[in-house]
This record gives sequence, structure tokens and C-alpha cells, in this order.
Amino acid sequence: IIRRKIERELQIDRLEVIATAANGRQAVEAFRKEPADVVTMDITMPEMDGIECVENLVKIKPDVLILVISALSDKATAIEALKKGANGFLCKPFTDRQLTEALEELLRGADNDD
Repeated sequence: IIRRKIERELQIDRLEVIATAANGRQAVEAFRKEPADVVTMDITMPEMDGIECVENLVKIKPDVLILVISALSDKATAIEALKKGANGFLCKPFTDRQLTEALEELLRGADNDD
């Protein structure tokens, strides 16, 4: 349900969804085939957790923008994701507006790095 909600929100914000994945391994496989500019992912996924997935995506494309989403609101998890290469962290539950704002902030940060 969350994955579909995010997909709908991204389409509304004129970002093209090029792939969705049910687990971390599928996410890495899809990313290898077609690297995206922006990735949203949960920390808690079957087969490969979000931290390991972030590491893999950054190895494939170092400038990828990654927004990690999690029901785990502890700071240690967020810090670990950011250390591994994530660019933002959003805690569940969140509103459509909070998701949009998090993505806009991610993109603004990338624009400022250029």
C-alpha cells in the first residue's frame, strides 16, 4: 500500500516512476538495469535491508538521491542510512505533503551541489 501511495505521489509531482520492487534484492536488480536519479525505499525490506540496499545503489551510481522511509524513528537508524549514502530520511506515518516536501528538499539539495 505504501509503495503504491508513493508511486501515485511521484506521478502527481511529475517524477517518472521507472521501477518498483518488493524487496531489496529486486530494487538493486532493477537499479542495475535502469539506474534512477531518485530512489525512495523503506529501511525494513525482505531479502536485503534498506541500509545494505543503499550501499549497493551508491556503488552502482554514486550521485543517486535516496530518500529512506521507515517506521523506525530512532536517530541511529537514520544516521546509519545517511552514512551509507542516503540523502534524506522520512518517518512513517507521513502525509502526501510531507512526502512531496521531502522529495523537493532532496532535489533542491542536488541542485545546490551543481
